[in-house]
Amino acid sequence: MIGRSGNPTLNDNTFEQSGFNSAQEPMTIGGTVNKAFMTLALLVAAAIVSWTMYFNGYSVVSYAYGGAIVGFILALIISFKPTAAPYLVPIYAIAEGLFLGALSARFETFYYGITMQAALLTMCVFIGMLVAYKSGMIKATENFKLGVFAATAGIALVYLLSFVLGLFGVTVPYLHDSTLIGIGISVVIVIIAALNFVLDFDFIENGAQQGAPKYMEWYGAFGLMVTLVWLYIEIIRLLSKLWSRD
Repeated sequence: MIGRSGNPTLNDNTFEQSGFNSAQEPMTIGGTVNKAFMTLALLVAAAIVSWTMYFNGYSVVSYAYGGAIVGFILALIISFKPTAAPYLVPIYAIAEGLFLGALSARFETFYYGITMQAALLTMCVFIGMLVAYKSGMIKATENFKLGVFAATAGIALVYLLSFVLGLFGVTVPYLHDSTLIGIGISVVIVIIAALNFVLDFDFIENGAQQGAPKYMEWYGAFGLMVTLVWLYIEIIRLLSKLWSRD
C-alpha cells in the first residue's frame, strides 16, 4: 500500500482503486507537475472570464454557484473513480475557476487589491511547503498524516455544520467574525490547509516510486488543485477579516 494522505482526495485506497500493474506506463513526478500546471492554467483562464464579466457589469451569480456545485460533484466522482481523472480534472479546473473568479471579484469590490495579495500569498505558501518538504524540514510521518487528516476532517465538519445551521438563520460563533478570535480561527485553518501540501507531495512521490499508472498523474494534479483552491479561499477570507478591522 502506498502512503496515507490527509487530503480527502488522496487517501489510503486511492492506489488500490487504480488497479495498477507493472505492464502499464508508470506515473512520474515530472508528468504530474506538467498536468498540475495545465490544470492551474485552465483554472486561471476560467477565473479571468468570470472576473472580467463581473467588472463589465454582467451577472456572474450563476457562474459562481454553478461552478461551485459542478466542481463539488466532479470532485466526488474523481475521488471515487480515479480512472476518470484525465477526462474530468480539466472540467473540474474550469468549474472551480469560474467560481473563484466570481468570488474574487466580489471580494475585490470591497477590498481593492485583496485578490493579488491572496494569490501571491497562496503561491508563497505553496513554494514554502514544497521547499520544507524537499529539504526534510517537514516529514510526512504516519502521526503527522493522521493529525492533519483529523484536523482537516474537523474543519470540514464545522463548515458543514455552519452551512446547515445557516439555512435556519443560525451562525456558528466566531467562524466568520473579524474579531481577534475569528482571525485566530482563520489563521489555524490556513495552517492546516498549507500542511495538506506536504501530504500531497508525499503521496505523489510515493505513487511515482511504486509505479502507479499514468492516469494517476491527473489524479495527483487534482489533489494539489483541491488543496490550492482551499488555501486561496481561506487566505482571501483571512485578509478580508484583517482589512475590515482597519
